[in-house]
Amino acid sequence: MTPNIAIVRIQRPYGRGFRLWLPLFLLWIPAILFSPVIFLVLFGLCVAGNVSLWRTIAASWAILCGLPGTDVHLRSEGNQVLVRIL
Repeated sequence: MTPNIAIVRIQRPYGRGFRLWLPLFLLWIPAILFSPVIFLVLFGLCVAGNVSLWRTIAASWAILCGLPGTDVHLRSEGNQVLVRIL
């Protein structure tokens, strides 16, 4: 299952934080439009690195499908950033 929504929450020690919902499914529209260019660049990189194109595509798809459920927490001097991919 591909990721559909990312939630970014930023909290500051002084002041009000905010939460931002990003619809990731809307990124599929430009990805489909640029897919020929992406495929050619990927093909060129695989030829230059002597790597199988199909294994690279399979690994990229596995990483993309493994993203849902990912939580990233960052803290620095009282500031907090949370990125959650659903």
